[in-house]
Amino acid sequence: MKLFAIKQLLTAIAFIFITNCITAQANDPSFVIGDALPDAPELSPRGDYKVGVRTLELVHKKQVDILNSKAGADPLYDRHLKIEVWYPAIVPQGQTALITYNSTLGLWKDTSRPLIPFSFNGRALRDAAPDLSAGKFPLIIVSHGYPGSRLLLTYLTENLASKGYVVVAIDHTESTYGDRSPFQSTLLNRAKDILFVLNEVADMSKAGNKHFLAGLADADNTALIGYSMGGYGVLNAAGAGYSSKLDSSFTQMTGGSKAIRVRTTNNDEFKASHDARIKAVVAFAPWGMQRGVWDAEGLQGLKVPTLFVAGNLDDVSGYEDGIKAIYEGAVNTNRYLLTYENARHNVAPNPPPPASLKAGVSFNEYYHYAEPSWNEYRINNINQHFVTAFMGIYLKQKDYGKYLDLPEHSNDKGWTGFKPRTATGLELQHAVPH
Repeated sequence: MKLFAIKQLLTAIAFIFITNCITAQANDPSFVIGDALPDAPELSPRGDYKVGVRTLELVHKKQVDILNSKAGADPLYDRHLKIEVWYPAIVPQGQTALITYNSTLGLWKDTSRPLIPFSFNGRALRDAAPDLSAGKFPLIIVSHGYPGSRLLLTYLTENLASKGYVVVAIDHTESTYGDRSPFQSTLLNRAKDILFVLNEVADMSKAGNKHFLAGLADADNTALIGYSMGGYGVLNAAGAGYSSKLDSSFTQMTGGSKAIRVRTTNNDEFKASHDARIKAVVAFAPWGMQRGVWDAEGLQGLKVPTLFVAGNLDDVSGYEDGIKAIYEGAVNTNRYLLTYENARHNVAPNPPPPASLKAGVSFNEYYHYAEPSWNEYRINNINQHFVTAFMGIYLKQKDYGKYLDLPEHSNDKGWTGFKPRTATGLELQHAVPH
């Protein structure tokens, strides 16, 4: 048999094997996305709480309708946002905390990548009663990439809820698979959406409200998690101002709108928006440094503890002149940089769904989730471990320092919390405020 034919045969066999494994995991509730693999680090497994989940609709009234801005005039519209809320819950005897989530592959109005519905399992019970036995739980707000979905990181959102957090993930309007629109909406609205949701959840959580969140979420003790453009948004919401270069680029992009100026470093409205309720940030592959979105002055405004997560071959956000440069420039905060060696941009999402493996589906659907050199289930477990440690320290004052006080290179010496021979291909840097 010719060498080319052998290669084709081996490729086909490997594809069938991967397809069968992922399909089996999707159909078998004994293993669900986010469950711990045998080599998962110590803090990866789900916590002691059962998890409930609910979907809410919010309306941010009278926001700039940037997609219809003309000649510098910005009309207003009511911006509808869908959010998913995971929380510690009471699961009645005889019921199982197992849910089917519905999402889509593809992109809105893109004939080369049509919208393809798919479903996958999670460990949560829809509309379960909240568990109020332990009082309020810290709040975590999650922002997806462009395009993305509030369901893109369920391995992490469910995991954190099981450990005693209320976790809220946003569907950013005009930035999801089903409504992806020109980029200026994402640039303008990310941080604004996040801060609006924080305020809304804080109101719903007030004691005496009839809302299910009343007495459940502690919005005064909040962390933000963002991936890619979500990383761009959470850094700004937490205090890193956008640069004057972005202001100028945005004005050119929109034919004269100055709407983003309210989120730039020296703007009075931006300074007034500083929110002391935000105690920590996790930024997965945050975008913008290579495009001049961030500068030294703006990054100095980030003062809350921050965990950056990156691949050192990221070809979307960049690494040395991208994510790592943001980490190095955020000189006023206690910060960490977890790096997956040989990984590109997909260091945050769920694993590729089985629907992405079907014949005729664009390769881009699979590679929207997958990493070329890493198993995404493995990445998920490592992220669960480090985010649990980080949130535990800064939101719950847990004694988890040993999980972050590590040798810089995992290949040189074993890392605390990792089983023997399993901590390879990772790097963790730490820097304190100047």
